[in-house]
Amino acid sequence: MRIHALPIQLVNQIAAGEVVERPSSVVKELVENCFDAGAEQITIEIEMGGTRLIKIRDDGCGIVKDDLALALSRHATSKIASLQDLEQVSSMGFRGEALPSISSVARLTLISRTTESKCAWRVTADGSEQNFDPQPDPHPQGTTVDVRDLFYNTPARRKFLKAEKTEFAHIETLIKRMALSQFAIGFSLSHNQKEILNLKPAMTEVSQEQRVASICGPAFIENSVKIDFAASGLQLSGWVGLPTFSRSQQDMQFFYVNGRLIRDKLVAHAIKQAYQDVLYHGRHSVFVLYLTLDPTLVDVNAHPAKLEVRFREGRLVHDFLFSALHRSLADLRPKSATSVVNWVNESVADATEVDFVATPTMTKLFDIKPSYHAEPTQQTSLPLAIAESINAYASLSPYAIAEQKPGLPVSQEQNIPPLGYAIAHIHNIYILAETPKGVILVDAHAAHERVTYERLKRQYQQGSVPSQPLLLPIKIVVSATEADLAEQEYEYFSKLGFELNRSGPETIILRSTPALLGNIDKELLIRDVLADINEHGMSQRIQEQSNRLLATIACHGSVRAKRRLSIEEMNALLRDMEQTERIGQCNHGRPTWIELSTQELDKFFLRGQ
Repeated sequence: MRIHALPIQLVNQIAAGEVVERPSSVVKELVENCFDAGAEQITIEIEMGGTRLIKIRDDGCGIVKDDLALALSRHATSKIASLQDLEQVSSMGFRGEALPSISSVARLTLISRTTESKCAWRVTADGSEQNFDPQPDPHPQGTTVDVRDLFYNTPARRKFLKAEKTEFAHIETLIKRMALSQFAIGFSLSHNQKEILNLKPAMTEVSQEQRVASICGPAFIENSVKIDFAASGLQLSGWVGLPTFSRSQQDMQFFYVNGRLIRDKLVAHAIKQAYQDVLYHGRHSVFVLYLTLDPTLVDVNAHPAKLEVRFREGRLVHDFLFSALHRSLADLRPKSATSVVNWVNESVADATEVDFVATPTMTKLFDIKPSYHAEPTQQTSLPLAIAESINAYASLSPYAIAEQKPGLPVSQEQNIPPLGYAIAHIHNIYILAETPKGVILVDAHAAHERVTYERLKRQYQQGSVPSQPLLLPIKIVVSATEADLAEQEYEYFSKLGFELNRSGPETIILRSTPALLGNIDKELLIRDVLADINEHGMSQRIQEQSNRLLATIACHGSVRAKRRLSIEEMNALLRDMEQTERIGQCNHGRPTWIELSTQELDKFFLRGQ
């Protein structure tokens, strides 16, 4: 066949294949136009999941009569005029494809009125971009787009739509996500004449948190940290969920770039890295984050539906996001006795549940499971880092003093540290400590694992992990492959604090270990580290897995469950916890401590009721 030009309506229908996937796609394009029009209130009416009716009204600037026909034509827009404008797009929509594409697969009516106009004007369109005849209409200032019978002329596309309930669920989710990006705009959503959402403009920080809570749930705000970082022309603000408040799926992750909701692999990787050693395995973090940067540094024209972006300086953005989030999570630690971090109540949950929910009930409280690692029942002595601190801290405990001098008051609030003082070791697993505001429960192994891990990381980064020679070298029989690894990575083991020499085809000799570890099963530890190296590759890969290996070492070197601790040892661990970053979780993401206030204890026993 000879080459020929396609009819305009067919061209628009082809374009609709990229832009209009389902009813929610139509809603997205039209609501973004409302944003660009400066709307303060947007009303969305849906019928039959959007297949019968999608009606969106705003109170924005409107469209002048003479531009209505152009608005329904392909590649006609008020957002850009030159290539320079395209390279610094700050508006939501800019291609000029949405309205003509939608009109080619639905019955579309456009009504609009500007401030200067004496009345509104109405036009209908069928995607042919012809026979526009504006008619007067009593519409108030702003614009209404009425879309009926979606895919009426493309039945094959209509067959791909899901049930009415499913299609509306997509629309509701979309509106909630868009409402999180524009706090200054009010949103109203109804389905089959029933109001589903009614969000008022949120101009204050309190009202913004209320909107986030109404969309993500009150537990999200209660278990999140407000952040605001700026550096190198980048600004990151919003809320990040605590590591102990996580999801089984990635359904509560909202990331906006200059107000545009996006999905980006670079962003996802940076956030995942920030949570890498504080999130429980198999769980996903929750967040509502806003990245603001110069529009010239991000290309929003990388995807037909504008769901993906391309950063011109990807490494800078990645490092900025990682640093901001990593720092925020690291700063979560006990602050003072009078304002103990409330989120520890929310960290109690069973990992088999869908979400980590904030419910300080007795059932949840004592449902915390000990570490899932197989652990021996005894440990001969505490690692050096804790043992050396015992004498220094023991003398500070008012409880220890009270035991020596019964006439002395047990406690004075102004002298009590954030995690209080230990009073018991429950089941040889949990430390029970008392504070002026209530009680603290600590998983001794999980907490000490985090303390040891953070110290090892710090020492490793400084290139000075203290090493302690063994009185008697340990001979370890391994496979030839593992012996080769030990020999090839001698310098790397040395940097970790091990002196490991090969003495035969399948034999290695361990002569020294990191001083932090104390008495542990050293042979088992070496086998585990060699297994990690063997799984994750050789030299260049090992550097990327250093934290994983340090976590393995820390787990082996931590105080074990069932190992009875003295009051002095428990207090020494509590003091170390107060100085340790990311102490809220162990290396595997399990909570390390929780708090019960006196008010919550009173509720358990119905005191004062």
